Amino acid sequence: MKGPDEWDGRELPGSPGERPRIPSPRSAAEDHGPLPDTPPVPVADPVTDPFGTLPDAGPGSEPPAAPLPVPDPDPAPPHRILKSLLGAWALSACSAEETAAVEAHLTDCASCADEALRLRDAVGLLHPADSLDLDPLLRSRVLEGCLGRRPARIPVPDWASPYDAETAKLDALLRDMGEAEWRAPVRLRWFEGERPVERETTVAGVMGHLMAVDGLVATALGLTDPLGTAAPPGTPDPLIRTETFWRAADERENPLAIHAPWRDQSYALMRQVSFAGSKVAELAVPYGDFRLALRDSFLDRAFECWVHAGDIAEAVDYPYVPPAAGHLHQMVDLAARLLPSALADRRRAGLAAPPQRLVEAGAPGRTLHLEVEGNGGGHWYIALDSPAALGTPDRTVAHIALDSAEFCQLAAGHISPEEAAAGQNGERDAIRDVLFATASLSRL
Repeated sequence: MKGPDEWDGRELPGSPGERPRIPSPRSAAEDHGPLPDTPPVPVADPVTDPFGTLPDAGPGSEPPAAPLPVPDPDPAPPHRILKSLLGAWALSACSAEETAAVEAHLTDCASCADEALRLRDAVGLLHPADSLDLDPLLRSRVLEGCLGRRPARIPVPDWASPYDAETAKLDALLRDMGEAEWRAPVRLRWFEGERPVERETTVAGVMGHLMAVDGLVATALGLTDPLGTAAPPGTPDPLIRTETFWRAADERENPLAIHAPWRDQSYALMRQVSFAGSKVAELAVPYGDFRLALRDSFLDRAFECWVHAGDIAEAVDYPYVPPAAGHLHQMVDLAARLLPSALADRRRAGLAAPPQRLVEAGAPGRTLHLEVEGNGGGHWYIALDSPAALGTPDRTVAHIALDSAEFCQLAAGHISPEEAAAGQNGERDAIRDVLFATASLSRL
């Protein structure tokens, strides 16, 4: 083996014949002092660091633990919690933090956004701008609409429709009243002779009065008399029947007990005339010293039901509306048709001027033109000299113009003839007699 400076004569790569240059051996690194400590080359672990990002501690060392995730300082609540808060959010009952979380969630969750919209619409129904009380005329309007599309097999007669509507309105009013309101004082007013009359009772007393007088119509139709064996014999006078019912009702402890019997009686009356139809329209119903055909009796009962329902509503501070225009017109028409007979009764009692002597029998007498303005109004010509005659426009000697509401208040005895703000023209005596005859139509 040759030393570093010896050459064995073989040709080495390079220029031909040129002695090759061999570098001198380098000194070891340890000859210049100790070696520095150098960190080992990191080796990536395929399990703990698949991407080669973690340093290796070297052979035999344990790989460092994976770093823990940094928690979000304000994590969003899960979906199920936010969904459970939608009801409170719709009612504006959430805290500020909950409200912010819910509204942020609604921008990302379509199902919760739809549910929130439905809940907000439902909350709007809980705070309506108008009253939730049902319109008392709702029943009559619904019936009218239904009957207009599909006639009932057993329709209600036209002359009984006002009674059906007014009893339904009064029934709706009574359903909202408590026992204390049933004991509220009610002032009943009517007109007798030349002066107004008043009597105080309670709401229960008013309903007893209506039930007792409606019993006259019930017995005429073959139904049970609400007074039973206590009904006074002889002439069926409405006042006597009412006082009899009041005396029997004094023993009752609960004033609400009158509501159900009155409602059942009104239902029975409507069923009876609906089945009978036009066959009973002219059936006579006695009212003491006078009689009314059944068709007119139902209008009379509808009018009194409306008037006394207004008395009850005034006593308990409850709003009440007048009848529908068509029904009110029928009631006004009945009062206008009864005026000649009422005028004749006042003449027999010496309370009105005598009739004008007719030149020949059967000749038309004087006529008063009654004009009722407003809802349910119209024009009527009242015969002044004979209750059996018909008024004619060519014999008009006086004219009275009244608002429909004021005419009804006058016919109910709630205002006196002197208080009626009537437009008047013509014979003063005829005008006065007709106004007082209108007030005399009222009774308890």
